[in-house]
Amino acid sequence: MGEELILRGRIVSGSMDIEDGLVAVDGGHITYAGPASGFRGEAAGDVGAPDGNAADGSAAGKGAGHILMPGLVDLHCHGAHGSDFSEGSVEGARAAARYLHGRGTTTLLASLVTAAPADLLRSLKALRTVTEEGLVAGSHLEGPFLSPGQCGAHDPSLLLEPDAGLMAELLEAAGPSLASMTLAPELPGAGELADLLSGRGVIPSLGHTAADHPAAASFLERAAAGLSLAPALAAAPEPSVEPDPSVEPSPETARGGRRPTVTHLFNAMPSLHHRSPGPVSACLSAARAGNAVVELIADGVHLAPDTVKTVFELVGANNIALVTDSMAATGLQDGHYKLGTLTATVEGGVARVNGTGAIAGGTATLLDVVRTAVAAGVALRDAITSASAVPAAVLGLSLQAGDLRAGMPADIVVVNTELQLAGVLRRGEWVTGLQSSV
Repeated sequence: MGEELILRGRIVSGSMDIEDGLVAVDGGHITYAGPASGFRGEAAGDVGAPDGNAADGSAAGKGAGHILMPGLVDLHCHGAHGSDFSEGSVEGARAAARYLHGRGTTTLLASLVTAAPADLLRSLKALRTVTEEGLVAGSHLEGPFLSPGQCGAHDPSLLLEPDAGLMAELLEAAGPSLASMTLAPELPGAGELADLLSGRGVIPSLGHTAADHPAAASFLERAAAGLSLAPALAAAPEPSVEPDPSVEPSPETARGGRRPTVTHLFNAMPSLHHRSPGPVSACLSAARAGNAVVELIADGVHLAPDTVKTVFELVGANNIALVTDSMAATGLQDGHYKLGTLTATVEGGVARVNGTGAIAGGTATLLDVVRTAVAAGVALRDAITSASAVPAAVLGLSLQAGDLRAGMPADIVVVNTELQLAGVLRRGEWVTGLQSSV
């Protein structure tokens, strides 16, 4: 056991919302998370860090002005801070992951855009290394089996119909690090490919599709059935500390949570029309029933605020994963950047593909997305749940990430009341040092 760290403030997670909360950390794991008054039976005013002062930036040690939330979990991001995961560079992937850790995304999948098969194989091997190092939770293939008519920021000349032989090569290169793959369900052989993926514990994700409602619904049902029998991404270790029985797990933790996903709902698919509902209606129905998780890029660019709020009201936070779709410009100024084989120009924080004008991913961090969702009218606890507990459960990592409970690795994001970053703890180590004010 090392030196104990005490954090005090309002705790908000999928399993609790405690105004005067306390989280204790020792040996890289959470040893207590709950009301400050219940910590070791001591009086609330006596609780503090090893030096006698609560590590919350307040002299009185009451946690005023700080919110403690779980480390955020991003299922869909292509890079950050000048690095694109599709470059196939181990060093670049490490740099992007570490930048995102420091901005509050302590668990993430590294997403790859469509590329030539040889380039995809090289990138998957690089991301396998970074996954084994623990910097990312795995990789996400967004392509090449996508609809040419809904290619978005993917090079249409490189899109392919599902190919079992190529899929076998991709799986071999990635090994156990491949966690998710986006497919257009209307393509010939997509259903069989979803069976192959789910049988290997890889999450099929519906996206970049022109499918009608029946095709989309059938794909999600088939993928959900396959995942119900599949192994998780990684075997979750036993907690190092006995879990606190008084703390209810989040609904996602309790149910297990492994479900197919929908890649950035609304984006790169036909709009919902009253005579031709397309894939959107099928995705909303599956999510409402708890059989799928829909991604929302709630960054204020990809979706209107009212759209985000409406989806939360329709399907509930436990069926939504907030994502960034972030690209290399995240954390940097406007300018010209690469996204796979394409080039994009960022103006006013909005990235667009040169030549087509298609949105080329996002430039926000997941904490930015949480803040934007809350500004749209989503309840804070709901936004945090959809950016932590839900995506962690999708990956089968609910004992390792996405909540604040005794026995879990200490991934903690500290923010002020405006949800501005004050500090990030990852695996019990400060990756962004705690600030007393921001």
